[in-house]
Amino acid sequence: MSATEHIAVVIPVFNQPHRLREVVCRCLKVHPWVLVVDDGSDPAVLPSLEDLPVRVFRHEVNRGKGTAILTAADHLRQEGATHMITLDADGQHYPEDVPRVIDVVSRHPEAIVIGVRNFKSVKGAWPSRFGRRFSNFWAWVQTGTRVHDIQSGFRAYPLFALEHLRCRSNGYGFEVEVVVRALWGGLGVRTVDVRVHYPQPRYRNSHFDKIRDNLRLTLLNTHLTLRALAPWPHRQVAKGGVEASVSLRHPLRSIGALLSERATPRELAFAVALGIFLGALPLIGCHTLIILVAAALLRLNRVAAVVASQLCMPPVVPALCIEMGFFIRYGRFLTLSGLQDLKNASFLDVGYMGLQRLFEWLLGALVVGTVLALVLGLMTFSVARILERSRRAR
Repeated sequence: MSATEHIAVVIPVFNQPHRLREVVCRCLKVHPWVLVVDDGSDPAVLPSLEDLPVRVFRHEVNRGKGTAILTAADHLRQEGATHMITLDADGQHYPEDVPRVIDVVSRHPEAIVIGVRNFKSVKGAWPSRFGRRFSNFWAWVQTGTRVHDIQSGFRAYPLFALEHLRCRSNGYGFEVEVVVRALWGGLGVRTVDVRVHYPQPRYRNSHFDKIRDNLRLTLLNTHLTLRALAPWPHRQVAKGGVEASVSLRHPLRSIGALLSERATPRELAFAVALGIFLGALPLIGCHTLIILVAAALLRLNRVAAVVASQLCMPPVVPALCIEMGFFIRYGRFLTLSGLQDLKNASFLDVGYMGLQRLFEWLLGALVVGTVLALVLGLMTFSVARILERSRRAR
């Protein structure tokens, strides 16, 4: 059995009676396995397709496009499929482009393949262009990967990915969230140029509510952005969904877990160095937030950076930094006898002394933090290289 025979074309539909039969017939001309999910249409679509060789599954009530896609995935896994290609029922996509998507799937079977719509010859598509750029931007912020058309409904999914990914959205936001979580999980995203056609308004029956659904997308992007900044690892789909466990108590196991999250030894070393350097600075009360933001901007592993920063917790590293800063400033080290002035000092005097020590902490951290970052970064790189080579040799 060829790889193509394990791929099904899925058409989710909700109250799109005008073009559905035409779209299904055009799909059958280029691919024999077509499945339709009727997401609570009124009337049901089955009577209009009864004479065609397609499977139709129905939700009695509208449950959202994302749920319709997952319904199809559940049935297709039972029938031995490995992938599904989705396209819209309103005729905006060209079923004749399905073979081009299948060609990319055959070369990249573990990736989500997205059909990038060509709007150049389409009139009046500026809302779709704007929406695409807006969503693409947030996907880049959340994943560090440029996805050229994350809103496109013409795409191919590996079914194992849909089985393991945990998405909250069940409507339009599903197609955005599933790509973001797939990238977090170690899967690739491939693209292929596809044509697009916007039918005349009387044949278009969009169910996108500009207020309600835009609010849902805003909340979704807020959630995904905050999750992108969170310090714990993402679920790794390509590795069977194994969760990583990272702690200072088990450094070797932690490095191995981080390596399984697609982090290279060099990236881990830079992340550890960043965490150590920023952890040494007197960023009182906001260390973790600044480290998370810096690691996200530099596309470094946030878990490694935050865990490494814990090595700089008081008292040892801050004390070393203050001593070094005092030496840089006065040419001598700070001793206990030098603190005798605190005995008769007022509360305001102590405050001024604290500010002085803060400046010395900053000066010393630039030296101590840099040295520690270089040493521990190189140690992390060396250990990670050894672990990576041992894993490849197995």
